[in-house]
Amino acid sequence: MSRAFLRDDPPDLRPTLNHRLPPRDDPGFEAATARALLEGARVSEVIAAEEATGFTWGEPRLKAHVEAILEEARHYRDDRLEQVAERFLRQLRKP
Repeated sequence: MSRAFLRDDPPDLRPTLNHRLPPRDDPGFEAATARALLEGARVSEVIAAEEATGFTWGEPRLKAHVEAILEEARHYRDDRLEQVAERFLRQLRKP
């Protein structure tokens, strides 16, 4: 892989996402988790988002939430969020 696609910034210089997640027993936890994973993907920080949420990329339980976020992204013409949401949903279709 080309080094142009790798992040090699020292960990303390990388941008950090602040995933403000509700408690796990909160009814909005999975929706917040879906958004956090997509926002992580938006800035090439999926692993950090997975660690923060405890969910992995392509988690089937998040499908409905990601579909709702995808519709929102299309409504607001947020091309990058649309792209990562579509990628998440494609991951669900893989065998």
